[in-house]
Amino acid sequence: MASFLTGDRTISIGSCITQFYFVSFLAATECYLLAVMSYDRYLAICKPLQYATIMNGSFCLQLAAGSWINGFLALIIIVSLMLQLTFCGANEIDHFFCESTQIINLYCNDIYQVELVITIVAALFTLPPFALTVTSYICIIFTILRIPSTSGRQKAFSTCSSHLIVVTVFYGTLIIVYLLPKTNILRDLNKVFSVFYTILTPMANPFIYSLRNKEVKEALRKIVSKCVDFIRIQKCYCIF
Repeated sequence: MASFLTGDRTISIGSCITQFYFVSFLAATECYLLAVMSYDRYLAICKPLQYATIMNGSFCLQLAAGSWINGFLALIIIVSLMLQLTFCGANEIDHFFCESTQIINLYCNDIYQVELVITIVAALFTLPPFALTVTSYICIIFTILRIPSTSGRQKAFSTCSSHLIVVTVFYGTLIIVYLLPKTNILRDLNKVFSVFYTILTPMANPFIYSLRNKEVKEALRKIVSKCVDFIRIQKCYCIF
């Protein structure tokens, strides 16, 4: 944001590593939080009678704390390794933030071991929450399909619809950016898709999760109604 406002697109190595750490740390934590929320939806739909007993305040606090701790541990290992290497050669990053693959290309050292460690750490810390999320939704879908009434299925699906939208956007863009082959077309689109999981998803989360809130729906309806009335008034003035 500072670069866009000031036009100064330079950044120190320390600031670049710090930026990479926080962006990646928050993304890793988001993976675990999404997994925790999918487990919460699983209990609410598949085990409704046990939900209140299992999802008590203490357990929720432990899940949230565990998500942040795992995100911290994953990135502190990678950053500690990156700080031991030396930068040289090109000093330009073809991205709007300090992204891991872009930073690695600036090192003088053999980056094979660094890439290997990053891949292993990323797999250990992101695949389990992703697997838990997918497993939870498989169980949820089978449970919803067994509900006899249409209204019951709609009510159960509405419980997890907002979370499912966020999961799809978040993991969909991560898969495109980091797992698909680095073709010329995808390389150019990576920066665009990175905007989704770094900026758009966090900004949209409060709005998406509150769509089921009656007060929010009513406030949104009033805003739309006022906008429509304003447009009509402007049209009337133009006619007269």
